[in-house]
Amino acid sequence: MDTNTHTEQLPTTIRAFLVAQEARDADTALSLLTPAAVITDIGESFSGEDSLRSFVTEAGAEFTYTTELTGVRRDGDTWVVGHHLEGDFPGGTADLDYRFVLDGDRIARLDIVAG
Repeated sequence: MDTNTHTEQLPTTIRAFLVAQEARDADTALSLLTPAAVITDIGESFSGEDSLRSFVTEAGAEFTYTTELTGVRRDGDTWVVGHHLEGDFPGGTADLDYRFVLDGDRIARLDIVAG
């Protein structure tokens, strides 16, 4: 697997979702998900419009942090986007993998796991 930090290789949907999530733009983020989409964030699952909207607008909002893209790779039908976070959350740093699975041109699943 070739890992690099160039988001250009990512499908447009994933790039748009990452931008929307960073901006906490729930309407745009939700428009990029399938109706049955599931997001898991370190073991907690979110599904359904209200739950997913809350996730996009509230996850991590209580902290101030920076995010650096550390890698992009494809693992079968899963796109993996690595992130390094630094901020005022417990521990101060975190390495996370955002694991996207698409259904057509929309996101069916996103698993956020420790990288």
